[in-house]
Amino acid sequence: MRAWVLVGHALWVSVVLVLAVIAGAAIGETYISMEVVGQILANKLWGAGFPVDPIDEGIIWNYRLTRAIVAAACGAGLALSGVVLQSLLRNPLAEPYLLGISAGASTGAVLVALLGIGAGAISLSAGAFAGAMAAFAMVALLARSSQGSSAAGHIILAGIAGSQLFNALTSFLITKSASSEQARGIMFWLLGNLSGVRWHSVWLAVPVVLAGLLVCMWHRRALDAFMFGSDSAASLGIAVRRVQVLLITCAALITAVMVSIVGSIGFVGLVIPHAVRMLVGVRHTRLVPVSALCGALFLIAADVLSRTLIKGQTLPVGVITALIGAPVFALILIRGKSPR
Repeated sequence: MRAWVLVGHALWVSVVLVLAVIAGAAIGETYISMEVVGQILANKLWGAGFPVDPIDEGIIWNYRLTRAIVAAACGAGLALSGVVLQSLLRNPLAEPYLLGISAGASTGAVLVALLGIGAGAISLSAGAFAGAMAAFAMVALLARSSQGSSAAGHIILAGIAGSQLFNALTSFLITKSASSEQARGIMFWLLGNLSGVRWHSVWLAVPVVLAGLLVCMWHRRALDAFMFGSDSAASLGIAVRRVQVLLITCAALITAVMVSIVGSIGFVGLVIPHAVRMLVGVRHTRLVPVSALCGALFLIAADVLSRTLIKGQTLPVGVITALIGAPVFALILIRGKSPR
């Protein structure tokens, strides 16, 4: 019976996601009906032979559909990372960029764009991923070598220090070496940019998120235990250090891949887990999949707004998430402090 319930939930989530992706592909400056979108997908996937406008087909298949799928994967991945870090570190302000990953990715991307590191053989995304992993490695080593009583506190402080260092390096490189046009392009990317994603980005983002979701669901009971502290988790027979390293590394890898593809998109990994806890509670059996779903839907909607809010202009998607996320987070804080 329980297996059938899980299958039903998986089917329901899949239907919602597919409809959201189709809606994200249909809505834009030029509206294309969801029926036409469905016909284009049927032609591409199964050779259905529906008569469609070649221009509409190119817009949907090569531009909007990839944006919607990558937006869904990125939103789900950042929300998953936020759930994991908030549970392991027992800090409500923990979020995917706490580990310095975004700052390191920015430095790596700027090195490739401005200084030509790799002599053209390294793409902007590859440079961003290398920078993100370098920042995470530095933060991990700093947290491990520090002295004190709180491992979670060490990670948070090391992440703050790493973020400040790599942000300073990025600012120095842009100020010293970038032209005005280069600086504008880099700043647009740093605020979150889905304009450049294509099918190769889909084949990278989707498997990474699915693998991360499976890892988090496999350790959902361990995440429940960590909410009461490492000692409580150890008393329940959980290999505390091994699980912590695995889950934090998983969150870091997901974040690094997403940032390398789309840049830094804030508030998704911070706000979505808090909002979902208010809806489904704190048990990770529900919290993990629902957070992933809500993160995907939220970023698809933000991407649509970024393309349609100002006619003839595309905004960085990170601007939209911040404009929505900051007031929502404030409301969550106010509600959390109000008497019940």
